[in-house]
Amino acid sequence: MHDKLTQLKEMTVVVADTGEFELIQQYAPDDATTNPSLILKAAGKPEYAHLLDEAIEWAKQQNNDDAFLRNCVDRLFITFGRELLRLLPGRVSTEVDARLSFDTEATVESARRLITLYEEADINRDRILIKIASTWEGIRAAEILEKENINCNLTLLFSFVQAVACAEAGVTLISPFVGRILDWYKQSTGQEYSAETDPGVESVKSIYNYFKKFDYDTIVMGASFRNTGEIEQLAGCDRLTISPGLMAELQADQQPLERKLSVEQAKAMDIEKIEITEQHFRWMMNEDAMATEKLAEGIRGFSRDLEKLEALILEKA
Repeated sequence: MHDKLTQLKEMTVVVADTGEFELIQQYAPDDATTNPSLILKAAGKPEYAHLLDEAIEWAKQQNNDDAFLRNCVDRLFITFGRELLRLLPGRVSTEVDARLSFDTEATVESARRLITLYEEADINRDRILIKIASTWEGIRAAEILEKENINCNLTLLFSFVQAVACAEAGVTLISPFVGRILDWYKQSTGQEYSAETDPGVESVKSIYNYFKKFDYDTIVMGASFRNTGEIEQLAGCDRLTISPGLMAELQADQQPLERKLSVEQAKAMDIEKIEITEQHFRWMMNEDAMATEKLAEGIRGFSRDLEKLEALILEKA
C-alpha cells in the first residue's frame, strides 16, 4: 500500500503551499503557490538572503527612486518564482499587490508587469498563474487578463458566489480557502467540527460539483488546510495546495485513501444553475458574514506582510 500522499497524487494534482526550495525537493509536488506571507517568511531566512540582495540590486539599477520598492518587491517575487520553477514540472502562482484588490485597472497593470518580468527572465507565461483576490474588481481584472493569455489564480475565495463569478469570467483556477472558513465557524458557533462536517470542506465540494455539472473549465484548487482530514475529504478535487507539514503527515500515513469527488458523481446531481450580476454578487457577499469578514481579513493580512517585506528591503538597501 502506498502512503496517502502518493495515493492522493494519483487522483489530484498536489501543489506545494510554500516558498522554500528544499521543501519542494522533498515532496515533489507538480506546482507551487506563493503569497506575500510565505515570501516574507522565506526572505527573512539566511539561506535566501542572496535572492533579496539580487532583487535590491536589480531595483537600484532601474534608476527610479519613486518605484524602487515596487520594483524590488516585484523582482523578489519573480526571483522566488524562477527558483521554484527549476524544481517543478508545472506552474508557480505569484500574487499581485493585495493593496490593489479594489482597483481593476491597477491590478491588470501589475499582472502585466509581473508577466513581463518573468518573460525577461526567459520564463514563459504558460508556467505562471497570477494570484488576485476574489473581489468583484479582482475578478473583472482576471477576465481581462485571461483574454491576453495571462492565466489567473483567484485567491481569498470563501463563497459560492465568488466561485461562480470566477467561472463565468473564464478564470483559469480558483483557490477556495478551507481552513479559514473552519476557523470562522468554530469561533462564531463555539462548536468543533469533524472532517466530514467541516464547513470549509462542504464549500469546496459544492463548488467542485457545480463546476463539473455545468462543464466550467475553471480548475478548483482547495487551499488553506488545518488538518489532513480536510484534505482526505477532498480527494479527487482538481488540485489541492498543501503545506509541507501536512504533506509530511500524509506521507507518513499508510492507510488507504478513498476518492471523495468525481466528475461522474457531480454530473448525476440535481443542481440549479445561477446567474451572477454585479448587484447579485455584492448582495450575496453582504449576506455572507463569513465570506465578507474573511476576504477583508485576508486582504489586510497580505497587505501588512507586504509592508513588512518593504521594511525588510529598506533595512537591507
